Amino acid sequence: GARGCWTRLGFLINRHLSVASLYVGKVTKSLNRASLLSSRKSRLFEPNGPLPLSRATEVSSSSSPFLRLRAFFLPAPLCLFSRHALQESLLSPRDLSSHSHLPFRWFLMKNRIFDVLLRLSNTRNRRKRLFVKKSFFLKQNGSLFLILNCALLLLFGLEESQSFVGVNYGEVADNLPPPEATARLLESTTVSKIRLYGTDPPILRALAGTNISVIIGAADGDIPSLASDPSAARRWVSANVLPFLPATAISVVSVGNEVLAPGDASLGPQLLPAMRNLHSALSEAAPSAGIKVSTVHSMAVLASSEPPSAGAFRADLTSTLAGVLGFLRETGAPFMINPYPYFAYQSDPRPETLAFCLFRPNPGRFDSGSKLTYTNMFDAQLDAVKSALTAAGFSEAEVVVAETGWPYRGDQDEAGATVDNAKAFNGNLVAHLRSMAGTPLMPGRSVDTYIFALYDEDLKPGPTSERSFGLFRADLSPVYDAGLAKTGTTQGNSTGTPARKPAAAGWCVPKAEATDEDLQANLDYACAQQGVDCRPIQEGGTCYLPNTVRSHAAYAMNQLYQNTGRHGWDCDFRKTAVLTRDNPGYATCVYSGAGS
Repeated sequence: GARGCWTRLGFLINRHLSVASLYVGKVTKSLNRASLLSSRKSRLFEPNGPLPLSRATEVSSSSSPFLRLRAFFLPAPLCLFSRHALQESLLSPRDLSSHSHLPFRWFLMKNRIFDVLLRLSNTRNRRKRLFVKKSFFLKQNGSLFLILNCALLLLFGLEESQSFVGVNYGEVADNLPPPEATARLLESTTVSKIRLYGTDPPILRALAGTNISVIIGAADGDIPSLASDPSAARRWVSANVLPFLPATAISVVSVGNEVLAPGDASLGPQLLPAMRNLHSALSEAAPSAGIKVSTVHSMAVLASSEPPSAGAFRADLTSTLAGVLGFLRETGAPFMINPYPYFAYQSDPRPETLAFCLFRPNPGRFDSGSKLTYTNMFDAQLDAVKSALTAAGFSEAEVVVAETGWPYRGDQDEAGATVDNAKAFNGNLVAHLRSMAGTPLMPGRSVDTYIFALYDEDLKPGPTSERSFGLFRADLSPVYDAGLAKTGTTQGNSTGTPARKPAAAGWCVPKAEATDEDLQANLDYACAQQGVDCRPIQEGGTCYLPNTVRSHAAYAMNQLYQNTGRHGWDCDFRKTAVLTRDNPGYATCVYSGAGS
């Protein structure tokens, strides 16, 4: 019975506790090697024939960790790597020989089926790949395998469970925080992916070494030249991709944004040639980077989406989409879409529609075509896309949500644009993704989803809602709790991200080794771009003398540090600044800060 099972499990845990502790320690020490190991493919073969697709799917898409564990107990032979890979593994030969009571069986496998498993796993997270690889090493001693996998789930669970959550980083604004501060902010959350609409070098440099996966964008205006001239694509890659590899984890280049939306149809025929030329340029210049090329669509590419089983693409896009989807199939790139339940509610602002859009309790909507019931609009929209892909003959295409979100503020005629609704939508969306429940047509897995947006974009035209999708304010404080905080971090009164305490005292001043060139750049940045009141350091001002770059930069840098919340990361300025408790003010020149 159940009691006997738990008793047996307890016995096995006690039996292997010391050995498990050893290997869990090795797992912990190996986190820094995860990226290296995951980037080295080790081709895998089944001597008795390829792994059945149904069983590979079971390994990758099951929503239950214990079902995933069960998949690893398939009949031998399972998997192992070459001697070279073994030497870099968590379990070295010496470790194995010193624990001879562990009956490990070693099989030399190669990589083909493993690539299939990775493709079906619906995630590109490198440490999860490592977790899968190392799980195979423990096949024969099942009880120890279970213990170690449970330990790995505990180690990786909270972070990995949201490896599919990303954010959009728009730049149509004049008050955005420094890229370095943004990178630190992202690292303080469970966000592991970010989508840029361009290729801003300061942002890409700031994201270097963060393990945050980055989508970059080729602008709509670049499409004609990219489509007509392969050398233009090579130049684009040389200027916008190569300088940032491998430090910045660029995963996808998105060619244009919603190019096939109703309106200007001139770019449609040029989209596929542009994608092909960029793919060729990337394959030639950075073949090992594995960067995919795709494009982002609005829901307007669908002719119908209600009910979800009736999802179909617009007839006028049949030829264009067939070419694009064929290219995505050839290259293994995702189909990227922007579903917005908010706009669905705008077109049908009833209370029951709001509950359906916000993942709140509701009667659900029955799809008579598929005989499935939907409890939220997000799933319904995704499954409409899935149905359209299936109808077009591309049911295997990976779907990525490139944008979705909810504004927290709007004009009087914009129903539902409130803080409470934005918090409910994004918070419940994150919880839904974390649950791995999936959609009725795609159960047991969560698609990569990029929330719109990281910050408000105050220069966007249109209604107020267009400037009110941000999760964070320009001072890095959260607008509301979106459920993105790392477990164990300090929470604010209503925030879902760590509310790091400002420094109790201090001023931000240049480092002694900072050059005048660096300090002039800091001065220009603070005064010209961030709106610091620099009148005191202008001629005749109270801090004009001494008239040196260092003195003026010190004032401006400190003022910006004080204005942005006095967090430690606000006093960085590309490693040219330092905090001090010695008041740099003098005579009539007063520096804002502690005791001032």
